[in-house]
Amino acid sequence: MKYRTLGRTGIKVSPYCLGAMMFGPVGNPDHDDAARIIHKALDAGVNFVDTADFYSHGESEEIVGKALKGRRDDVVLTTKAHLPMGEDPNRQGNSRRWLVRALEDSLRRLGTDHVDLFLVHRPAPDTDVEETLSVLTDLVRAGKVRAFGSSTFPASDLVEAHWVAERRGLHRLRVEQPPYSILDRGIEREVLPVCERYGMGAMVWSPLAQGLLTGRYRKGQATDSRRAAFRHMSDERRLDAVERLIPVARDAGMSLTHLAMAFAIAHPGVTSAILGPRTEQQLDDLLAGAGIALDDDVLDRIDAIVPPGTDVGALDMAYNPPAVLRPALRRRAADERSAA
Repeated sequence: MKYRTLGRTGIKVSPYCLGAMMFGPVGNPDHDDAARIIHKALDAGVNFVDTADFYSHGESEEIVGKALKGRRDDVVLTTKAHLPMGEDPNRQGNSRRWLVRALEDSLRRLGTDHVDLFLVHRPAPDTDVEETLSVLTDLVRAGKVRAFGSSTFPASDLVEAHWVAERRGLHRLRVEQPPYSILDRGIEREVLPVCERYGMGAMVWSPLAQGLLTGRYRKGQATDSRRAAFRHMSDERRLDAVERLIPVARDAGMSLTHLAMAFAIAHPGVTSAILGPRTEQQLDDLLAGAGIALDDDVLDRIDAIVPPGTDVGALDMAYNPPAVLRPALRRRAADERSAA
């Protein structure tokens, strides 16, 4: 495994990061089996592990914590906070009140006194970015966090955060965790260039487009329960693109899964791609493609199917800002419209 530097932090990480979202009731409820998956990844040279408090409501962190006993110092450990952890409206978001509590809870579940990276899981438009950066800076100074960052932030939010940090003398975002795959290339326009400009690492999630780029879901297949649960798996545009990518992988002598993973780590702005295996077999398959590098001809064929900087449809978990979700923010009041 050839290690890469995470932005300008000086931290060396593997190009594959083991994601723990599938550990727990949502994916693999067997703690011992999940621990074997973690150990196998570490033995293969993966030194980067990503989890979050929200994953199986904390159970993922507990599984990771138990699995890393005796090996914690060899791992760059990431967790995240922001998404709701209960009915109380203050048990979520990016406020000082919640992030301090969320980190303490995560450290307890992980069985460690610090995390290497602490990310805010989504933007919080109702919270002043200075509030968030201030508490994250204090957590670094307290030794509980080595560096911090964001997940799924628009480029404009990243730039604002860096401006505020500079003006207020606060620590800066060191890493962004955006979605990225052959089917989801929108971050190539602004997010990845902003990360490179500000020296941020990028650890990308869903490089397999939530399973579409495994080749298991094909156009014309009967809809199964998983496809019914995710809109993007029934999006004909995405399925059309998959059908065109399958021969590209075949001609290159590799599986579609390996093509997709190699693509995700080929961009110079990407540090690592997050693997999300549920079983040892899935991990074995992913690790088997770790040494693959795509040549320019293959990348050119991919560009012809999904042009750079474009998304084919949208991920179900993609972030939409309030201006998109709330009609009142994009429509004048009725009396103003009628007066015009």
